Amino acid sequence: MRLERRTHVPLSLACAAPIAAVLVALVLSGILIAIAGAPVLEAYRRILIGAFGSRLSITETLTRATPLILTGLAVAVAFRARLWNIGAEGQFYLGALTAAALGSSGVLPLPSPVLIPVLMLAGAAAGAVFLLLPLGLRLRFGVDEVVTTLLLNFVVILFVSMMIDGPLRDPMAFGWPQSVPVTPDALLPKLLPRSRLHIGLLVALGAAVLLAVLLSRTVFGLESRAAGLSPKAARFAGVGLTGVLVKVALLSGGFAGLAGAIEVMGLKGYVTTDLSPGYGYSGIVVAMLAGLNPLGVVAAALFVAVMFVGVDGMSRALGVPSFLADVTVSLSLLTMLVGMLFTQYRVVFDRRVRPDAAP
Repeated sequence: MRLERRTHVPLSLACAAPIAAVLVALVLSGILIAIAGAPVLEAYRRILIGAFGSRLSITETLTRATPLILTGLAVAVAFRARLWNIGAEGQFYLGALTAAALGSSGVLPLPSPVLIPVLMLAGAAAGAVFLLLPLGLRLRFGVDEVVTTLLLNFVVILFVSMMIDGPLRDPMAFGWPQSVPVTPDALLPKLLPRSRLHIGLLVALGAAVLLAVLLSRTVFGLESRAAGLSPKAARFAGVGLTGVLVKVALLSGGFAGLAGAIEVMGLKGYVTTDLSPGYGYSGIVVAMLAGLNPLGVVAAALFVAVMFVGVDGMSRALGVPSFLADVTVSLSLLTMLVGMLFTQYRVVFDRRVRPDAAP
């Protein structure tokens, strides 16, 4: 028995892989629910009710999916070009901090229709420029960007903590460590009244569509895919890998930074060190479940958001630990990796007798 690389991956197989991965993850999670002493089918019904059972739950699910879409896009565009960006969490926080610093009272005296896109672009720029640092270390010294981007996440968190305890500290927070708030003109308009759902969702959906067009209909998309499939072949074909990777890094870091800016402007209005419950890391799961497809990222982000929001209600109703959402998401990533293996390779049973085999 051996693995043989497929020359062509059928579309049906590529679509079935993430679905199968999610189903297997749910089955494995169901075993844990049963061990916890709760009825499995009732638990999953409670998850769906918690995520879609009311107007409030639907809006909360979509609100949670918004940053997941953007961090998923950040990871997807990078991984397609073999730029292993594990630092979306740090880029998220830098984008959030930049938006809070520039959006506070008196810094940029602009009308709301101008201020909002300016702050979004500023947050995206902060994340984009920050990713150039580990990319430069890779290109100049051959430093593995998996290590540098991961470690820089902790550096950024410490930097954010220093800023909100120092120059950007909110004097009206009564000692609570948070940044100065953004002005009311910088807050994102709500899509629905009496909800937290804001226009950041539309921005995230638009970004997914634009990235899908960019990767499938432009020379840059072809070059980035070539860089990911075979850097040597791409270089032989005349693709400037350094320029392509710089563009990919700017896009990837920009999406993560934009997610942070939108989270500040759309929800809290200020930055704290617990602003993100791990959106940058969850973006890796979202991107892998989507098969690095920008449009698939939307569906994968919605699934992860459903788990995070729905499990909270299920946990309160049935007494099951709420970390089941993290377990299910992690299992989805593992099963998706196995699914990707069998998507790219087929199992071949070789019945021929080897010449050196015993008679």
